[in-house]
Amino acid sequence: MDTDPVDPRDPEALVASAAPSPEDVRRMLAGVMDPELHASIVDLGMVDDVSVEPNGDVVVNIALTTLGCPLRAEIKKEVQSKVRGLPGVAEVAVHYVEMTQEQRTAAMQAARWNAHENAPSTEIAATTRVLAIASGKGGVGKSSVTVNLAAALAARGLTVGILDADIWGFSVPRMLGVEGRLSGEDGKILPNRVPVPRAAAAANAESEAEGTIEVVSMGFLVDDESTALMWRGLILTKALEQFLTDVRWGALDYLLVDMPPGTGDVQMGLARLLPQTEMLVVTTPALAAQRVATRVADMARRSYLKVIGVVENMSEFVAPDGQHFALFGSGGGAALAAESGAPLVASIPLEPALSEGSDAGTPVAWAHPDSPAAAAFHDLAAQIVLELLPPVEMAGCTARIFELATANLAEIDAARAQT
Repeated sequence: MDTDPVDPRDPEALVASAAPSPEDVRRMLAGVMDPELHASIVDLGMVDDVSVEPNGDVVVNIALTTLGCPLRAEIKKEVQSKVRGLPGVAEVAVHYVEMTQEQRTAAMQAARWNAHENAPSTEIAATTRVLAIASGKGGVGKSSVTVNLAAALAARGLTVGILDADIWGFSVPRMLGVEGRLSGEDGKILPNRVPVPRAAAAANAESEAEGTIEVVSMGFLVDDESTALMWRGLILTKALEQFLTDVRWGALDYLLVDMPPGTGDVQMGLARLLPQTEMLVVTTPALAAQRVATRVADMARRSYLKVIGVVENMSEFVAPDGQHFALFGSGGGAALAAESGAPLVASIPLEPALSEGSDAGTPVAWAHPDSPAAAAFHDLAAQIVLELLPPVEMAGCTARIFELATANLAEIDAARAQT
């Protein structure tokens, strides 16, 4: 029987046509990291059961050491956020069960193994929110979005890292006005630090602490900005891995990764090294750019990374006299949001202060916080902190597993010696 083709902009049609499998859900949940045990809830055996109805409704059973766990609400929010990033998902219900003795034993062994014998795969703490800023093509202002979003987050008193993963096309150092080689200490690379100007911090009513930006870029390792890097894909992936494993990032609230354009080796390497990564996709109003950016959203989902939003950059030109001009057309951001199923979270206007700030090393989010572009970046930062990807709140739930694990080291060692 013939059927009408599915409209990719119709969410109900997508749900009806492509409900995910339980295995898809489990793979997505591998990106939910336990902040105390530094491992995914899947590896710790906390995902007890997953069921998916034909209409896209998903039920996830989470096994806790105790049903009175104070992190229940946080775990539920994380699980629902990740699973809703899969195409075809309608509703997500989270149920709790208490671990059996066998599950507690397995979790204790996993916790002890991870804490005492497995070195962390990267230097990025499990409490750090990782947000990749990606685009389908170059020239859409992805690095400008990364730098100004980091500046807006830091102005709120947060500690933000920027990993300039655009190895060939690095531009973050210039946009932040940072020069000088990276230093080292005890066999680790130290990022270059950019403090928030006092005026920018004072202008943000939400800020009480002093925010900073920690930056790592290939631009700090080459002779000058004009040096060409002619590296193949495998070397690029290795460079990304070293930036994540050999850099002492410290306690970051957020790590923003400025991705190279496209869907190549670096993108796949990031998904492997940091499965907790979520993504913002940057496009312009031009429909041609939107069509290319759709591939990035598809790549993220194929890698089980959630796309939390679409940013339309250069949405319009704002002249010094306040007039608005749609220089690059219109509708690209909305079209990408409809096709990807992710919300359009920001429309950033193009204005002289934005490009001048990038050239001078003074992000517009700091230098001109009341300008239209800066206001859009500060609004986006507020959405991320309050709704889309709030900072991780530490609490004492799975610490019970760790306490039990470390209290029974001799017993576990004896059991493993017999196997």
